[in-house]
Amino acid sequence: MSEDIGPGKVLLTGVGVEFDKDLYDGGASKDDMLTSIPANDDEDEDSNRLTTSFTAPKGVYDDLLRGGEDVDPFASNKRGTIADREDEYKKRRFLRELSPSRADPFAAAANESTPGGQSYADIMKAQQIEKEKQEVLKQLAKQEEEKKEAEAAERQRKKEALKRAAGEDPAGTKKKKRRWDMTEESPQLGKSGASEWDNTAQVETPSRKNRWDTPTPGRTANREEGVTPTPGGTTGRKNRWDDTADATPTPAGTGRRNRWDDADATPTPATNRRNRWDDADATPTPATNRRNRWDDADATPTPATNRRNRWDDADATPTPATNRRNRWDEADATPTPATGGRRNRWDEADATPTPATGGRRNRWDEADATPTPGTGTAARRNRWDDTPGAMTPNTVTPGKKWDETPNKTPMSGFIDPTPKKSRWDETPATSGMGATPSTPTPQTSQFGTPGSFATPAGFGMGMPTPHASSLGDMQTPATPSMKTPLTPEAYNQLKWTKEIDERNRPLSDQELDDLFPKDGYKVLEPPAGYEPIRTPARKYTATPTPFSPGYQIPDDETDDDRVDVPKSLGPNLPDLKPEDYNFFSALLTPKDEDEMAPEELRDTKIMKLLLKVKNGNPQQRKQALRQITDKAREFGAGPLFDQILPLLMSPTLEDQERHLLVKVIDRILYKLDDMVRPYVHKILVVIEPLLIDEDYYARVEGREIISNLSKAAGLATMIATMRPDIDNVDEYVRNTTARAFAVVASALGIPSLIPFLKAVCQSKKSWQARHTGIKIIQQIAILMGCAVLPHLKQLVEIIHSGAGGGLTDEQQKVRTITALALAALAEAAHPYGIESFDCVLEPLWRGIHQHRGKGLAAFLKSIGYIIPLMDSEYANYYTREVMDILIREFKSPDEEMKKIVLKVVKQCVATEGVQRDYVKEEIVPPFFKNFWIKRMALDRRNYKQLVDTTVEIANKVGATEIIVKIVDDLKDENEAYRRMVMETIEKVIESQGFADIDARLEEQLVDGILYAFQEQTSDDNQVMLAGFATVINKMETRVRPYLPQIGGTIKWRLNNKDARVRQQSADLISKIAKVMKDCEEEQLMCHMGVVLYEYLGEEYPEVLGSILMALKAIVNVVGMNKMTPPIKDLLPRLTPILKNRHEKVQENCIDLVGRIADRGAEFVPAREWMRICFELLELLKAHKKGIRRAAVNTFGYIAKAIGPSDVLSTLLNNLKVQERQNRVCTTVAIAIVAETCSPFTVIPALMNEYRVPELNVQNGVLKSMSFLFEYIGEMGKDYIYAVSPLLEDALMDRDLVHRQTACTTVKHMALGAFALGCEDALRHLLNYVWPNIFETSPHVINAVFEAIEGLRVALGPTIILQYTVQGLFHAARKVREVFWKVYNNIYIGGQEALVPAFPRLENDDRNRYSRDELDYFI
Repeated sequence: MSEDIGPGKVLLTGVGVEFDKDLYDGGASKDDMLTSIPANDDEDEDSNRLTTSFTAPKGVYDDLLRGGEDVDPFASNKRGTIADREDEYKKRRFLRELSPSRADPFAAAANESTPGGQSYADIMKAQQIEKEKQEVLKQLAKQEEEKKEAEAAERQRKKEALKRAAGEDPAGTKKKKRRWDMTEESPQLGKSGASEWDNTAQVETPSRKNRWDTPTPGRTANREEGVTPTPGGTTGRKNRWDDTADATPTPAGTGRRNRWDDADATPTPATNRRNRWDDADATPTPATNRRNRWDDADATPTPATNRRNRWDDADATPTPATNRRNRWDEADATPTPATGGRRNRWDEADATPTPATGGRRNRWDEADATPTPGTGTAARRNRWDDTPGAMTPNTVTPGKKWDETPNKTPMSGFIDPTPKKSRWDETPATSGMGATPSTPTPQTSQFGTPGSFATPAGFGMGMPTPHASSLGDMQTPATPSMKTPLTPEAYNQLKWTKEIDERNRPLSDQELDDLFPKDGYKVLEPPAGYEPIRTPARKYTATPTPFSPGYQIPDDETDDDRVDVPKSLGPNLPDLKPEDYNFFSALLTPKDEDEMAPEELRDTKIMKLLLKVKNGNPQQRKQALRQITDKAREFGAGPLFDQILPLLMSPTLEDQERHLLVKVIDRILYKLDDMVRPYVHKILVVIEPLLIDEDYYARVEGREIISNLSKAAGLATMIATMRPDIDNVDEYVRNTTARAFAVVASALGIPSLIPFLKAVCQSKKSWQARHTGIKIIQQIAILMGCAVLPHLKQLVEIIHSGAGGGLTDEQQKVRTITALALAALAEAAHPYGIESFDCVLEPLWRGIHQHRGKGLAAFLKSIGYIIPLMDSEYANYYTREVMDILIREFKSPDEEMKKIVLKVVKQCVATEGVQRDYVKEEIVPPFFKNFWIKRMALDRRNYKQLVDTTVEIANKVGATEIIVKIVDDLKDENEAYRRMVMETIEKVIESQGFADIDARLEEQLVDGILYAFQEQTSDDNQVMLAGFATVINKMETRVRPYLPQIGGTIKWRLNNKDARVRQQSADLISKIAKVMKDCEEEQLMCHMGVVLYEYLGEEYPEVLGSILMALKAIVNVVGMNKMTPPIKDLLPRLTPILKNRHEKVQENCIDLVGRIADRGAEFVPAREWMRICFELLELLKAHKKGIRRAAVNTFGYIAKAIGPSDVLSTLLNNLKVQERQNRVCTTVAIAIVAETCSPFTVIPALMNEYRVPELNVQNGVLKSMSFLFEYIGEMGKDYIYAVSPLLEDALMDRDLVHRQTACTTVKHMALGAFALGCEDALRHLLNYVWPNIFETSPHVINAVFEAIEGLRVALGPTIILQYTVQGLFHAARKVREVFWKVYNNIYIGGQEALVPAFPRLENDDRNRYSRDELDYFI
């Protein structure tokens, strides 16, 4: 039923199935074809190509690279602690100890000082001792190293002496002969020997060559057949791979055979060492008698050595010479008395050592083995001895295997001679274990087993075993008790174990009765003596613990108490975390407060408050913070800091917990004031690490704490406390101390610290002190910025006039930090202060010629920041001077040096005096040669610095000079390098424009950008997108010839299967839509609009958001009338998209709908707009503020399009919802509608809605009024009288929110109606606002004061003063405080207007109250 239509082709007609042989090969059959479609349709086209090797998926390699066994599969679920993200340097904070409290030398009386506190002298003495200790340790280490070097030199000297004695060259000047250097045709006597595979008849040389070279005289000759060793040979050693069986070494040799020699070869008596694989019948001669390890069992060694092979058979008996048996000897072999009786570790249990052996048994000996008397040591039991119930009155039958355990028979309890179970099936004894005696004679039990109840001690021979009762009858390590600190991991492990055991426990009879019916079955009794095996118990007792052999599983009652740390400590305390146990364990044991000592009661209260702060809910935390602040002086500084500071040093602390505890310290510092002086160092040890934390907010918190601490303790205490740390041997301590001193300087002022800094920087005793002092100045400059300008000259002189001058100090580190400090000071002072650096210019210039490496980098950085401060003439001169060194350092391989060089070049080029031609000719060529390489694109820091420096050079020499050098690199094969080029071009064109770029460069640029845009594969595509858009927008109309090609590229990429590519293309449309409009490419844009309209069904929300943004851009530039697709078709497609919950989709969709409602509302029926209004109500609940703002604005556009009545009814109904955010957004939308459609369309409906007796509705109306008067501004003057009755009612309402919102409305009304003739209504409202000035709610009182401020603007300060004077001198303090606060606000806002309002007072002797100028004016 098929018709042939050509050779090799068949037309299918439904009867048979044939395939095109040209396509599927002639040999293909149906079985070779795929019968199903693969699940993954996204495979590459060439994924089925045959490869020459099998490769694993990329994810497998990623897992391998992450580290095999070290990978934690639960790492993503673990809590992130501060210690987890710290590096080794920052973790050194845990090495610092919380020092003892310091004595307060500034206490008013001696009894106010801390008892037992360390004085300044004590601290300095301890510091000196520590320094001396470190010096001694360094000297000892140096001496040890010198000793090792001397020993190595002595050994080398002896080697050379031996070589000289042997006639060899000790210096090793002779060339070592290689294995294949000598050919068989040209042997040279005395220089090399033939290989062992060479002709054995060659003459052997005197010197020893390679291991496989021909043996020298003094060694045996090659033992191949028919070869005779040279005279004087002693070893007779044959090659290991020789295959001649009958070759016999000469008697003068050692007789050592090759390991692979044949079995029938017999070594001579000189050594008689057989090969390990020798045959069983070969017998060694008595010279050595060492048999091969694999010798046969029947071979008997001669008495010379008598060492048997480890795998010798069991029936071989060693001779009395050595009598060492193989480790795998069988149990019936009995050593002779001459050997010392050492048995193999795997000897059988029934083997009995002879009296001369010393009685050492194998570790796996059977429990019933009995040593003979007289062995000399106590009988040692095996660690896996059986329980006492399994002991036998006699020994086991000989011949049993080593893995057998004696088992008692059910009838007699004696040994069952037949093997039953393996040794490890038995359970070790758990009680009644006696001590192993240390006497030479073994203690034999009543059954004849020596020490049957003894356990071998794991710590050494002869030690008595601890009695089980002395260790609490515990066989395995017990669960850590509550007195032992539990780590979180140990706690969780114990908790999980207990939970699993609880789940897997056997059901009780009561539970089984509840599960099963009452009848229909019979409960069988277990057999007599039946004891079930409990697996959990076996897990703990099966294997003895070698470290603590006396532990036992705790009972169930104590297990609950020990494992379960109670999570909740009571109704008023938060839950306890596992890591909190170390600090809050005292709260776990409830005590009666009446029985506590005052100190214990105080510590318990502090502990509870800290637990609430750390783990409590916001309400508990707030209350605890207030209590601990109010009672700070009552608690005392010592008890507070003794509990807070260890908590802050915990390695399990989280960021939020640290923030809360730091807040506690901050609060109590204000209260304690000078009481913190003895604890300043403790606090600094904990807070200083925050200054180098990677979290910005942690650094700010640390600076705030140290600032408050310095204000509370005073400068003298801070200096006395931190002085010993300035020259500490630990660099970490010096670093954090310098940063802390900078904070102290910012808090107490730089002048107060300058004398101390001068003394420290001039220290001749310690270079660490000078280094730290200069670092303090650097940190002050970094922290305070331009605030150092008044003290700049002093700070520079302190650095320069140090011990010998900081830039010329003998220590390299001091010189480096000096240059860095000068750089920080110059950066902070920019663009002023060059005169302060005159004294350091000369040493800086000498330094850049004398230093290399890091020192040079620091000096260059300093010069780079000082040059921009100079005048143009000097800047040009110094730039030329330093540029030679900079160009030399262009080739430096050091990444840090490259970064500094780039920064200095950027600063020098940006200086005004540097000429364009000099930069173009001298700097640009070596700069591009050395820095514009692919390797620079891989380092992110240098990558960014290189781009910035190149842009600065382009600003000096012009965009064309730079772009022409890198435009071809847009087609480079390295994508990272292309991205760097694109970013540079983007920034250059952004700053320079496109004016000076010629046509040829323009073509190259567009071509390269198109190539780079299409060839990108990485996820980081924003650089390419921004660069493309910037170049196209700057080209303006010059891009018109390239738009068809660009449009084709965009359309092709919009159809790409990769979502990121589609998103990037849509984003590009939105960025270049305006340029396409300017180029009059409306047809292309309309076509793009149709293409984007077809992609509105995009499944990826990010891509859909970009498509909507592109459509919005096209709608903006094309207009509603020319838009394709038409607006009437576009808007219905957008309505369902409003339900999408992705923020990007929501925001762009609402913007597009609002734009259509603003400009093309007539194209859409009113019913569709109402439908959109209901969808927009849901969007008022969005989390993102931009979405809510867009939705509110869209309500105004829709109301303007279809009228306010329908939209307003929808919004007023929405005021009744419970969600506050929704109501607030609704009120804003109502205000927008009022602004758009005039207030008279909205205010009547609002006032009518206020009559609804529902709190939320009335608050919503008042909030709408507030926003409405804020938006309409001056238009509100026409509606003040209309809404005054409503506001009167609200200002007298009992609800606080009513009065608060009404006050806000009055404020906006007053500010809008300023000087518009509504003063009478506003003064009437003031009479309702004024009684609320005594409110205590912070929100209400703020609203009241804001309303009074607004009325002050509208009515004038005089009117408000008349209300205020009556309470300024009231008898009640709380009344006076409120009135004075109002007066202060009036005075600040209208001081000059109050002059005529003050009462007239008579002049007295001291004051003149007359206002002559006012009288003149009147």
